[in-house]
Amino acid sequence: MCNACVINNVKASMLSRRDFFRASAAAGVAATAAGALSARPALAEASGKVVDLTYVLDSEFPTFDGKPGILFTENVNFDKSGYQIWELTIFEHSGTHIDAPLHFSKDGTSVAELDPQSLICPLCIVDIKAKAADDANAMVEPADIEAFVSAHGEIPQGACVAMNSGWQAKMGDASFRNDAEGNFAFPGFSKAATDLLMEMGAGAIGVDTLSLDPGNSADFAVHYSWLPSGRFGIENLANLDDLPATGATLFVGAPKHRNGTGGPARVMAMV
Repeated sequence: MCNACVINNVKASMLSRRDFFRASAAAGVAATAAGALSARPALAEASGKVVDLTYVLDSEFPTFDGKPGILFTENVNFDKSGYQIWELTIFEHSGTHIDAPLHFSKDGTSVAELDPQSLICPLCIVDIKAKAADDANAMVEPADIEAFVSAHGEIPQGACVAMNSGWQAKMGDASFRNDAEGNFAFPGFSKAATDLLMEMGAGAIGVDTLSLDPGNSADFAVHYSWLPSGRFGIENLANLDDLPATGATLFVGAPKHRNGTGGPARVMAMV
């Protein structure tokens, strides 16, 4: 699907989710608050190892629409003034970044309004590298969630559930974003899986790819259901292979600009 087609599809379906958001906001707040409480014992028992899950953002980092996600303009020159400042032009959804509920709802929670307690939470990592190696648009499915629970125990309330598709190995290559024909091609979550995670009380999801939905999605079903429920997502996570499936505490350094639909974030995990 061409970029313009995808963008037009999004614009055409951008409807207010006020009723849906109101109906599910209470559940989302309760889940994320509970998640923060669950995270405290994990933090207290941690060895102190910190893993940076954030890519360095520059003008070459791949973006969904193909435009540079950040531009640097010199504002103050060190040789002339004794100090230096860059003027930055940033698109919110660039690099390792957070998707706030407002991103896919007309009147949802902005990134500045997110409960700070929801930004510190247990991290669960679902590994789908094997099937992503065979299918560039592989998805985390309910069976993957159920297998994770069977192997590692229940997902803590308010946890962030992250997909590890092994996509980091493609960073710097065109295949991180597109297939040989130029179509979007990268793994993501299925709506059935995120619906199940809602029922389980998860507070956030994360991916090591450009989008919460797989590259071949035509309807952004995960974005349109997960985000308006009051939960958030994180895209372009790095270094998930350096963490265990469970036991890490996630710290999301989300930006805090008024009416923000998301933005580049410093995301770290402690184990």
